[in-house]
Amino acid sequence: MTTATNRPIRIGFQLQPQHADYDAIRRAASEAEDLGVDIVFNWDHFYPLSGEPEGKHFECWTILGAWAESTSRVEIGALVTCNSYRNPELVADMARTVDHISGGRLILGMGAGWFQKDYDEYGYEFGTAGGRLNDLAEAMPRIENRFSKLNPPPTRHIPVLIGGGGEKKTLRMVAKHADIWHSFGDPEVVARKVSVLDQHCADIGRDPAEIERSIGVGGDPEDVGPAMLGLGVTLFTVGASGPDYDLSRLRSWIAWRDKMNG
Repeated sequence: MTTATNRPIRIGFQLQPQHADYDAIRRAASEAEDLGVDIVFNWDHFYPLSGEPEGKHFECWTILGAWAESTSRVEIGALVTCNSYRNPELVADMARTVDHISGGRLILGMGAGWFQKDYDEYGYEFGTAGGRLNDLAEAMPRIENRFSKLNPPPTRHIPVLIGGGGEKKTLRMVAKHADIWHSFGDPEVVARKVSVLDQHCADIGRDPAEIERSIGVGGDPEDVGPAMLGLGVTLFTVGASGPDYDLSRLRSWIAWRDKMNG
């Protein structure tokens, strides 16, 4: 089946690069691809977000370059890249490079940043949430402009994912710049965010159906999947942490996708 937006259901896997050796991370990415997942994401942090705060952790974009070579079918990306950590022109060049290495499989996930320890330990100014969102709004046109100047250019229009649910700033950015919107929440929360996003799209004359809707999920797909499909959500992303990367929940979501897509 397809949803009301005529998009097939897709399943993402956020392979959190924490508390594990890189061999385990590489094996989990390959296993997820073999299981039939559509996208393998990591995240852009410098320290674990759960468990031992000083535990093992690896850098986001270096991993994406490695996955571009070690996988062959899945799309790959960060959920999400922190705009604060890199110059926007550099982000565009990195994305274009991984796009080529992967044969056109990169999704450019972008967010404003929020984890203060990353900022403090690596010497970035944390500032305010509003300031970081303003910085992201400034960065997106610069990234798009740099794509147009790179030689060679990207192999395709690199899909842009913007993560977050802020109704005044983030969802307006999604309407202007994103191919995919990623957020969290129960159906009631998501329904409100969808309504706000649709209005931002109307304000700028964009068809909201052009934007794929993505949600981070846990638990049984039958419990939340149908309600989210009714809201136009078609990309469902399951997360797993090291050291062992239990993929059992991912398997259940892939099986549900296959049943629903027919």
